[in-house]
Amino acid sequence: MVGRPEPSPGLLRRLEAMARAALPTLGAGLSMVLAAGPTGVPALAPAVTLPQVVFWSIFRPGAMPPVAVFLVGLLLDLLTLAPIGTGVMTLLVAHGLAVGWRRFLARQSFLFVWLAFCGFAAGAAALGYMLTALMAFDLPALAPATYQAALTAGLYPGFAYVLGKLHQMMVRAEESP
Repeated sequence: MVGRPEPSPGLLRRLEAMARAALPTLGAGLSMVLAAGPTGVPALAPAVTLPQVVFWSIFRPGAMPPVAVFLVGLLLDLLTLAPIGTGVMTLLVAHGLAVGWRRFLARQSFLFVWLAFCGFAAGAAALGYMLTALMAFDLPALAPATYQAALTAGLYPGFAYVLGKLHQMMVRAEESP
């Protein structure tokens, strides 16, 4: 009826909305914990984190706020035994750039977004390398940073496919009455 306010959403609708809002952050944290396990690939935890932070920052920035990125970065530093602050700073810079360019990137083809993400991966690896060098007062080997960038860029298509499907499901759930 016209003029009548809509009834407030029920408990289940509110819980569902909270779960949708928390899914990107919890998914990034859980996948990072799983990747940090005994895989034999030390670069895997950061390589599974950056694609998720950048994807959600572009396509659903409200679900990946800076506070969540900070907490994910702190967890990344703790899990990888990196100098505290390198993962935080790297993810926050990537998040800020992704949010700043999101209106442009969200309208582009997958190939263009992937190429842009390759730049994000290279920049994140370079920033992590520089921060580690500054904190250690020594130049670490360059090969791990290069490997990190390549692994991260190579994992993005799989993450983009899965996260894209999740994003579509979330949009459908929000649009349904």
